[in-house]
Amino acid sequence: MNDRMTTPWGEVTLARHPEDPRETLRAWDASDAYLLRHLAEQAVPLTGTVVVLGDRWGALVTALAAHRPTQITDSWLGQEATRANLARAGVETGAVRLLTTQDPVPERIDVLLIRVPKSLALLEDQLLRLAPAVHAETVVVGTGMVKEIHTSTLRLFERILGPTRTSLAEQKARLVFCTPAPSLRRPGNPWPYAYDVPDDVGGALSGRPVVNHAGVFCADRLDIGTRFLLKHLPTTSGTRRVVDLGCGNGIVGTAVALANPEAEVLFTDESFQAVASAEATYKANGVPGHAEFRVGDGLAGVADGSVDLVLNNPPFHSHQATTDATAWRMFTGARRALRPGGELWVVGNRHLGYHVKLKRLFGNSELVAGDRKFVVLRAVRRG
Repeated sequence: MNDRMTTPWGEVTLARHPEDPRETLRAWDASDAYLLRHLAEQAVPLTGTVVVLGDRWGALVTALAAHRPTQITDSWLGQEATRANLARAGVETGAVRLLTTQDPVPERIDVLLIRVPKSLALLEDQLLRLAPAVHAETVVVGTGMVKEIHTSTLRLFERILGPTRTSLAEQKARLVFCTPAPSLRRPGNPWPYAYDVPDDVGGALSGRPVVNHAGVFCADRLDIGTRFLLKHLPTTSGTRRVVDLGCGNGIVGTAVALANPEAEVLFTDESFQAVASAEATYKANGVPGHAEFRVGDGLAGVADGSVDLVLNNPPFHSHQATTDATAWRMFTGARRALRPGGELWVVGNRHLGYHVKLKRLFGNSELVAGDRKFVVLRAVRRG
């Protein structure tokens, strides 16, 4: 859905990525508009190095492109949306610097604008990385919907950057104002975080290390959906090509590689933090097999009919919105990429009804295992 956002500097037309005429979710919200109004009404000097952290679909940097900002994002999809939205607005190539959460940060930051992320851990990690570049005169303003900004969010700003207060709410959005205190003694960065797989998972995985960068789902423990899938993984042998789709910390693909060192495993996710975690997990386990790590939109770029097995624990949220769009895109991508006879294995909450979607796409769906909360489903590409 293309949508127009009115800003103090004019209107911009924005879209999410990939663009879909049936999309009902906007590429901006009231918190983006509130921040932009504040910058204009308070005549905030947007000079020096302007950094925008967590700009979800590029709404902020597109509106502020004249000030040549730097965007830092964990989302490949968000970065692609930003590129498209900048081009749509006629912004010259290079006017906005696009960085990922894994890239080195600017040496000096004069204006820091923060779209508060859903993950408090990601906010902690990024603030700790950016803090050395912030100085006493840096303007720091955060923004988010009221339901996204909690006492713990404000405490994080105060603990890492300095005294923090909030604005009144407007259209269910709120601003965060932080006064940098360069002399503040900051904690060390606990990310990435590593732990060992619990013994009750069983098999070759028990006691194996898992590495998680901040922002990865369930970063401090093995999530229960993945745990259930690990107990019911298919057996592979020989040089089969396997995809850990939406790989997160990569423990599923690593389990396959440990069980079958001849397998070629592709780890893919749209999160830069996730793919970095998967690569770190794989390397920490010293797996001798062949692996590829790719940030992107699911199986886009993978040749048709080139994959033997796809393993997937799809997300059902896009930021705060509940949606099955990502799961559907993953399933359709898997069907295209699988060779005839190739299999898609999916774990998901029982109530999500993924078996209906799989039957529509593949013409079949088999229940491999289930409990009160989760199911593992298998779909085979017939032709």
